[in-house]
Amino acid sequence: MSSTVRQAREADYEDVVSVVEGVWDDRETDDYVPAVFDDWVHSDGPSQRTVVVEVDGTVVGLCQAALVSDHEAYVQGIRVDPAHRGAGYGLAMLGDLFEWASDRGATVARGMVFSWNDAGLGQAVAAGFRPESAFRWARPEPGEAEPSMPVERDPTAAWSYWTRSDGRTALSGVTLDTEQTWAVAELTRERLQRLADEQAVFAVAGSGTRGIACRVRTTEDAADRTLAEYAVGTWDDTDAADALFDAVRADAAELGVDGTRVFIPETPRHVAEAAYVRANTSDWPTFVLSADLTGT
Repeated sequence: MSSTVRQAREADYEDVVSVVEGVWDDRETDDYVPAVFDDWVHSDGPSQRTVVVEVDGTVVGLCQAALVSDHEAYVQGIRVDPAHRGAGYGLAMLGDLFEWASDRGATVARGMVFSWNDAGLGQAVAAGFRPESAFRWARPEPGEAEPSMPVERDPTAAWSYWTRSDGRTALSGVTLDTEQTWAVAELTRERLQRLADEQAVFAVAGSGTRGIACRVRTTEDAADRTLAEYAVGTWDDTDAADALFDAVRADAAELGVDGTRVFIPETPRHVAEAAYVRANTSDWPTFVLSADLTGT
């Protein structure tokens, strides 16, 4: 069988749906790729590339990469038809995207894989990715709330806290990207300032800064619920967590959204303390993996 890795086209949609159909039929999770594939194709350009692998005229796999900074790329949506797994098609697509990203200055590529997705984790490691960190979603419900500690909208205090926090260490300095949905990138001082100007940044005060969160966007989930999404949330202790999540609840209520999604470190302390303050953590963590592109 002859195979070709090429840029995705709108006409590939039906084949792509066939590829992803039933990928996660053993989980209560729908594959998001069919809903976004057309947008991916139409938004491809200098900073984004979506590829498929074609075998004897039929698309049997797809993947996308996007540049999220001058040195970082994000890879997502890698799928290979189950009947064609084991033939190296996933590695071929990733090789194409790694070369594309490296040619544009990227020195690292990252991706996210659900912790229960053994096939995805194995494929990522085979392609040269290495585990970097893990996160979980906290989902405090929007509502009127009065934080028990002062919460200031101060990006300078937030940045100072971030640079010394154990949350930053656990996340390897990576949070939700400010531009690309469902992507991660390093949180820089400039990005944090931009979030303060365009969205919202929260710093819990009390004998110094004791926790931070920053809103990155409003979006919709698979059930068409509007969500306020927060690039990161991290804190020192349960008192700070309680104040921080109350600030998030009040912020989301003011926005009028249906729910929230906060990116928190996957550590025993952060997950347990988020549960203690009723922040409604997700059922499983997600792993962030990275690949060094400097030798590509």
